Amino acid sequence: MKVINSCSGQDLVGMFGVATAWLERNAAQINSLNVFPVPDGDTGINMLLTMRSAVEEASRAINESASAVACAIAHGALMGARGNSGVILSQILRGLATMLQEKDCLEGSDLVAGLREGTTLAYRAVSHPVEGTILTVISEASAAAQGVSATNNLCAIMEATASAAKDSVARTPSLLAVLREAGVVDAGGLGLYVIFEGWLRYLRGEGEGYEILAPIPAGQVGASVFGAERSYGYCTEFIIEGRDLNSDRIRERLEAMGESVLVVEDENLVRVHVHTFDPGAAISYATSLGTLHQVKVQNMDDQHEDFIAIEKPPQIEIATAAVASGEGMGEVFRSLGVTAVVPGGQTMNPSTEELLRVVGSVPSDKVILLPNNPNIVLAAEQARELSAKRVAIVPTETIPQGVAALLSFNSGADLEGNVAVMTEAISAVRTVEVTIAVRSARFGDLVMKEGQAIAFLDGELVAVGERIPQLVNEVLSQIDLSGSELVTIYYGADTEGAEAEGLAEALRQKYPHLEVEAIHGGQPHYNYILSVE
Repeated sequence: MKVINSCSGQDLVGMFGVATAWLERNAAQINSLNVFPVPDGDTGINMLLTMRSAVEEASRAINESASAVACAIAHGALMGARGNSGVILSQILRGLATMLQEKDCLEGSDLVAGLREGTTLAYRAVSHPVEGTILTVISEASAAAQGVSATNNLCAIMEATASAAKDSVARTPSLLAVLREAGVVDAGGLGLYVIFEGWLRYLRGEGEGYEILAPIPAGQVGASVFGAERSYGYCTEFIIEGRDLNSDRIRERLEAMGESVLVVEDENLVRVHVHTFDPGAAISYATSLGTLHQVKVQNMDDQHEDFIAIEKPPQIEIATAAVASGEGMGEVFRSLGVTAVVPGGQTMNPSTEELLRVVGSVPSDKVILLPNNPNIVLAAEQARELSAKRVAIVPTETIPQGVAALLSFNSGADLEGNVAVMTEAISAVRTVEVTIAVRSARFGDLVMKEGQAIAFLDGELVAVGERIPQLVNEVLSQIDLSGSELVTIYYGADTEGAEAEGLAEALRQKYPHLEVEAIHGGQPHYNYILSVE
């Protein structure tokens, strides 16, 4: 076994660079481990973007001590944290930084202490910790590291840590019934194991073929370690659907066209993000490979200039900010008077930094955040802790809950009163979500095949069917509608307006006492989101 007793700050950058590259290669597999067979798996992407942010921040550390680099890594991870898995990962890295204060090098005892402290902080970050998740994996991995701490050999400690993490991931279904029923392991736990494996690969000298990060020369501090962005250009995103797609080949071609390339493969789909001065070339190449979906091109130069040119709006007593995905959804919240809309949702959870930036930009020292997704709540809590403003979170987990909360907002009331009323409003709305199963699965008495429509009621999978109108009726039959007055149908990006209006008319005929409205939400992945009030 290779013996390494200490690592410099630059070695830490190398370890994280290899781990990030290794995570990118495994992101699609991690994404696929959705408990429910819905097309919105994003744990791999969330952890990857969190790690990228950590490494980019580390590249800016002028002081090359292990302490300075670890602090930069922890700060970058916290600001870039996306989704619950990203926030928990940031807390693990914060634990490592805490144990490296004022130290020039990382030694085995520091790594052990850092993992132990990271475990404590990770559990503390979650209101109701659940075993059989990434929390169990870091707990059991850090305990294994403690068991070999006497060696002070970083390689030996990381071998024990990675091995324990791998075994822990394999056991997660035995601890969490929902994983066992779905036939998957915990995605966040697997992502953490992959990161540990990347650290171990670097320590063993197996980093060749991965992007190992060299020290940034003086004068280039601030350059991104995954490609310094010398200008803005166009942020180009799309999904390629086709057979025999090779993500490595696609990534290689796109890296020749631009920077900040992210390519994640998921069955017959490849998600692409690239910053380029010629988006047409990237899109033309992609169309030669398959069918394009959700094409999005934004001129970052214009966005930057517009941002600079924005006049500061007048101060208001309390500002509101809501997370929403889809042009129509954004318009819905703006029409209700929300101060700011944060782009995001399934597969595109906003980072802590993005939420913090929006909180800082609104013209008030008091801000109410509506995450509208359970996977965004932890990042919102981190933004609240980091902000100098008074930030309150109304824990909305769906778009209809967010709409109901915002409708109850009273600009004349104080912050605490608004939060209480908005939180109470959440319980008055039921949410129905309809999407298409991306794999065959069984949950209790429900058996679904790939390609079938599936429906959720308040986050619980309740129905499967061949035709969406019948499926919606089946779910609504499970709700006591006698006291309901309004059903709002938000139809998604891939759903025709005529189809949505047909569904609305069918519901009007069946439930004449209900007011039924169809609105273009433009949300990805979900054909329909229904609000029942």
